[in-house]
Amino acid sequence: MHILGQYPAVRMRRMRRDDFSRRLMRENILTASDLIYPVFILDGQGRREPVASMPDVERLSLDLLWPVAEECVRLSIPVLALFPVLEASLKTADGREATNPDGLVPRAVRELKRRFPELGLLTDVALDPFTTHGQDGLLDDTGYIVNDETVAVLRQQALVQAQAGVDIVAPSDMMDGRIGAIRATLEAHGAIHTRIMAYSAKYASSFYGPFRDAVGSQANLGKGSKAVYQMDPANSDEALWEVGLDLAEGADMVMVKPGMPYLDIVRRVKDEFKAPTFVYQVSGEYSMLLAAARNGWLDEEKVMMEALLACKRAGADGVLTYFALRVARLLQAAG
Repeated sequence: MHILGQYPAVRMRRMRRDDFSRRLMRENILTASDLIYPVFILDGQGRREPVASMPDVERLSLDLLWPVAEECVRLSIPVLALFPVLEASLKTADGREATNPDGLVPRAVRELKRRFPELGLLTDVALDPFTTHGQDGLLDDTGYIVNDETVAVLRQQALVQAQAGVDIVAPSDMMDGRIGAIRATLEAHGAIHTRIMAYSAKYASSFYGPFRDAVGSQANLGKGSKAVYQMDPANSDEALWEVGLDLAEGADMVMVKPGMPYLDIVRRVKDEFKAPTFVYQVSGEYSMLLAAARNGWLDEEKVMMEALLACKRAGADGVLTYFALRVARLLQAAG
């Protein structure tokens, strides 16, 4: 028998005993409104190509994209993110197809906004899907990724996307000054409502491999490195510096990428700036979880939900995840 004041006067397990009390004290929840669903799009008709390194993920031609968008609306997923997969003949060293107003992405945006005006659309601003070398920017004669010349192209790419009707442009290139340049270009052309989600803390991570397979940039990149513009995984303070610069230049939202290995960065960013903060649960994270689950080592649904809840707990306002449709279906079924 214990008397007041002696151990354990406070029993933390009391509130964990029953489901009702666990729910009463739950600090974070995951909802469909927290999800952004990334999709890989192709030109043509009736094309459905599995991504070998990403189970259950496919590249889709636009006619097969419409039912996916419709399901996002039905499940209350607020945003669909588009990533183009181009034919090799359209790729050039200068990535000029990125600025084509009749290119794959602008056409997809126009038709999606016509069919599903309530669905938010996000488009990637970077050159890697469009270049023969797989880098996010332009190269000089030594192979170095040049900054200002790249930003000039990114400004035009973002403007083309905005004029097609996209809601959010998301520069993922990590060039210096590109947020301010893009914001100025959008404002000058009257696109004052186009939001910018800056990939502010994008690390030179090894977790991107399956994504590069999906968009077809891995073979072009080869052994090339993105370490001269993406962040060093060893650094944390630098991420705050990057985020502060992007917010000052006009970003509406910021992104940390990858997700789970960088949740300490998410927490620091949210605590420091209190700005809308998002995280990308990248292809490598997705594929690792599924590989382990389908080998019988993990419970697939439980680790999927736990990983995304961890992003919310770290401070993320939302998550780009390839699990978005599955998660939204589960949440809807649970009522």
